[in-house]
Amino acid sequence: MRWKGAAFTVPFQLGFVFLYLLPIGYAVYESLFTEKQSGLGLGGATTEFVGLDNYTQGLTDSAFMNSILRVVLFACVQIPMMLLISLLLALFLDALTSRVASRFRIVLLVPYMIPGVVAAIVWVNLYSPDVGPLTAIGTSLGLDWNFFAPSMVWPAIGNLLTWHGIGYNMVIIYSALQGVPRELFEAARLDGASELRIARSIKIPFVRGALVLTGLLSIIQMLQIFNEPALFRNITPQTVSDSFTPIMIIYNQAFNAGNYNYAAALSVLLALILGVASFLFYRLTSKEAD
Repeated sequence: MRWKGAAFTVPFQLGFVFLYLLPIGYAVYESLFTEKQSGLGLGGATTEFVGLDNYTQGLTDSAFMNSILRVVLFACVQIPMMLLISLLLALFLDALTSRVASRFRIVLLVPYMIPGVVAAIVWVNLYSPDVGPLTAIGTSLGLDWNFFAPSMVWPAIGNLLTWHGIGYNMVIIYSALQGVPRELFEAARLDGASELRIARSIKIPFVRGALVLTGLLSIIQMLQIFNEPALFRNITPQTVSDSFTPIMIIYNQAFNAGNYNYAAALSVLLALILGVASFLFYRLTSKEAD
């Protein structure tokens, strides 16, 4: 019976091995080699084992490290704002009746249902001074804003990511709120606690695990950001360079420069940085760390 139960996990195990472990192993293997041209570059390329040289180059690559720092600083602003809005929306839905909350929940989930590339295209057109309405609205209000200017690119991308992600995070937090015993609310009200005090002292502590989960997922997604900056680069290449984010550098190394070995090493480095960042975030925010 034990083996029969384990047999149900075989499809998952096969998918995990072929879709995760083997690609990761192949990337690590490729990162240990490099292609070199013989002679004056007129002969064929030869593949040579270089060990950790690609990793050393990646750690000393100022463009790659600056792109990571750029994204990390952006994440320190965008992720807390997105989670705060998601938390407020979840608290708002929790205060409504189940029927009304279900309707609002569907509306708030609509942005997340839109594919990320499509959402980015929509917002790039909204930001456009030629066809988008936002520039005209700003002009009518006396605001001379340009969403493609260097000082506005990150706020514009942040607004796009927040609009696209609040629904998903809100649903996770709202689901956690549904697990809070309703008797606690009634007891708090009998003691004279206001709804604000109930939310701050009862509801938010109970959804701490959901906030940690959504924060962790947001960190992983943020360090892999690619679609939005790539689309912005098509509009304003002088503002968004090809080394704007780590994934953009890896993409250019692999498909434009043809340096697959170095791109593999950068991918492994980024995965390690993601793992360390996720671990530190979990340790700093989980109850087990207290």
